[in-house]
Amino acid sequence: MSRALPKYNKRRVAVFGGAAAVALSGAVIAGTALAGTPAKSGGAAQARTLASPGTISCPDVAAKLPAVPASARAEVDRNLALLQTQIQEADKRLHTTVGQGGPNFVNNAILGPLKDKRTSTIDRIAITIGRTTTKPTGLDSLAACTLNASGTSAAGGGAGAPSTAAPRQSGTGTSTAAGGGPGTISCPDVAAKLPAVPASARAEVDRNLALLQTQIQEADKRLHTTVGQGGPNFVNNAILGPLKGKRTSTIDRIAITIGRTTTKPTGLGSLAACTLTK
Repeated sequence: MSRALPKYNKRRVAVFGGAAAVALSGAVIAGTALAGTPAKSGGAAQARTLASPGTISCPDVAAKLPAVPASARAEVDRNLALLQTQIQEADKRLHTTVGQGGPNFVNNAILGPLKDKRTSTIDRIAITIGRTTTKPTGLDSLAACTLNASGTSAAGGGAGAPSTAAPRQSGTGTSTAAGGGPGTISCPDVAAKLPAVPASARAEVDRNLALLQTQIQEADKRLHTTVGQGGPNFVNNAILGPLKGKRTSTIDRIAITIGRTTTKPTGLGSLAACTLTK
């Protein structure tokens, strides 16, 4: 009997060992199956990341114009072509910046600047027509464009869509997160560069000079209320760029107003661009 006990113990160890091996094998198989689940999820996430950011859609300005005088046709056509170029450039930027910025990147860095450029161009079209016949009104309502989202991009291609990219600090201004203020916006003094303004043009020129100051104040306010938003070029693309577009249009109106009575001043367009001083 004493010799049988070891044999029995060996058999028991063998049985138990076999069961443990089966259990371990099952655990490995189960673990492998579970490990495969995130891979499928990751593939779906990648598919979402590669989805198209959509396309930019803008109102048709040409269809809303009145009869264009022959003397204005060439300049109007140039500006209509410029409107198309602006859309194409914005659409290209939409596709080349996928993955950048925060949830409002598309509105702030693409659609906003595009609206300002279109406002300036549409205003020039109206002024051109107005030199010969009645100046069309209400065309500014055609400046804003929208995003037709055909997919949700990682950059928040759809307006308000959450971004999967980590927000980055603005490289133009110093953000609060970096421990400093965003700085202030500095623009050239247009009034100091004007020639003698005729009395008949003084009121309208003064209104536009006041508008230039308002534009700077609004941009400066936006600079301080959007600290920490967007990518490294956020300030240039979403604040300084649109400000330059607005100033170009306003300065152009000042020159046109003076030119109705005396020689139209030239070279004022160089005063449109502003800078950020830290």
